[in-house]
Amino acid sequence: MTPRDVYTQPDAPDPVLESEHVLELVRRHVPSASRVTGVDESGGEARTYLCDDDVVLKVQRPHQLRPRTSLEKESFILRALERDSSISVPRSLGYGRDGSVEYLVLSRVPGVSLRDASLDAPSRERVLLALGAMLRRIHDVDQAALSNSPLIPGDRHPDDLATRLSETFEDLRVELGALSGVRGVIDLDLVKERCLAALASEGPIVTLHSNPGAEHCFVHPTTGELSGLIDFGDAYRSHPALDIRSRHSLADSRTMLAGYVSSGPLPEGFTAVWRTGAILSELRLLSRGARSPLDTLSTITDVFEEF
Repeated sequence: MTPRDVYTQPDAPDPVLESEHVLELVRRHVPSASRVTGVDESGGEARTYLCDDDVVLKVQRPHQLRPRTSLEKESFILRALERDSSISVPRSLGYGRDGSVEYLVLSRVPGVSLRDASLDAPSRERVLLALGAMLRRIHDVDQAALSNSPLIPGDRHPDDLATRLSETFEDLRVELGALSGVRGVIDLDLVKERCLAALASEGPIVTLHSNPGAEHCFVHPTTGELSGLIDFGDAYRSHPALDIRSRHSLADSRTMLAGYVSSGPLPEGFTAVWRTGAILSELRLLSRGARSPLDTLSTITDVFEEF
């Protein structure tokens, strides 16, 4: 459901920047920056350097460079989202290049990721509901400049959605074909046919975060409330329903959908696209060995019956 990953320079060196270099880059945009307080490599495509208590330097890791990942794109999107103060995302403080180093200076979202937070079930549900509601506001931002930007890949016409989803099914067919026990349990042709047949001929196209899951959703460590959503580097344009999902938990996806619906009625055909996205996520988990064929079949059956 997202553009295919092709790493354009897999053998490129990936040096960690010295603190002096980090501060020199940050001070071009935040002159008061005084010290580097940490380095975070958990993001994969980018390495982040924490400065003082409130600034982040995000640097593209050269060997992880992909066509769909762009710090310039992320900066552009964050500046567009600044217009709505109710959308809690990092502020883009400056973007640039320094020789081979592509970087983005950001404000730091307080708290810890939902993935790492110790919350009870009701608190976690409140965060996911708030996240769904905020994704609705993100999708409702004026799309004129975003849709015209060459920085953001994705769908340009309504027909592109069916093509995107069909290609994802075919990618999964290859991955699932290598697994024993899948054939004879899940009729992928039937699942694909039912999903695509339900799609509306027209639908909205907006800029999507791409992966608003627990690793990118931050919560306040003391209150447990949603503090923000980070990492728009993989953003692309498609149907908004594809953004209302967790790649790892259907239960989380359902809760996010409930938060999204709380802001108003859904566009026609929204549920059919969301259902297809949820099913594709379950099939992806199956392809990675995180689900059994029988459990996946049961979940797909439940999703078709529920939606």
